[in-house]
Amino acid sequence: MIRVFKSALALLVVALISACTHQPITVDRADVDLLAQEIRSLGPEVNPEEAERAARIAYGYSAQLAQEYDITDPPIVHNAKVNSGLKERGLCYQWAEDIEARLKQENFQTLTMHRAIAEPRNGFRVDHSTAIISRKGDGFKDGIVLDPWRGAGELHWMPTLEDARYDWEARLEVLERRRRRLEARN
Repeated sequence: MIRVFKSALALLVVALISACTHQPITVDRADVDLLAQEIRSLGPEVNPEEAERAARIAYGYSAQLAQEYDITDPPIVHNAKVNSGLKERGLCYQWAEDIEARLKQENFQTLTMHRAIAEPRNGFRVDHSTAIISRKGDGFKDGIVLDPWRGAGELHWMPTLEDARYDWEARLEVLERRRRRLEARN
């Protein structure tokens, strides 16, 4: 009975929080220009037109996904709604997956996309996924994190090594390590 009460209370809290309205995300040209400049600074081989297009798409597609995911709450609250079945998409790995796929459609010649995961630093055991763009031939650590999840659809970006909030690792390496841990338990 207490479990049912706690579940009902949690859903009530989520419902009250979600009653707040969320304004559509607007893309500021100055922000796009700053990201394009940062992408160009990855190296002289980066095509300026590709850098500008990648920045424009990263911002615009993040705003589009916020509408498609029906983001009306902070990221953690939206995650709870997805995990409870109230919303279909919007977990961090889905943002990363979708933005990576969209940018890969551009077939950039001087840029490449990566996926990264940061395993948890705390007891809550929550990891975080992101997409990273870099100069073709460079690794993800030399790139720029593109993370719309953090801002509930407003694109958050910074050079990978400057992201003090997360310790990014290559996605496939993290998944392989998890697979080995799981096998060791069984």
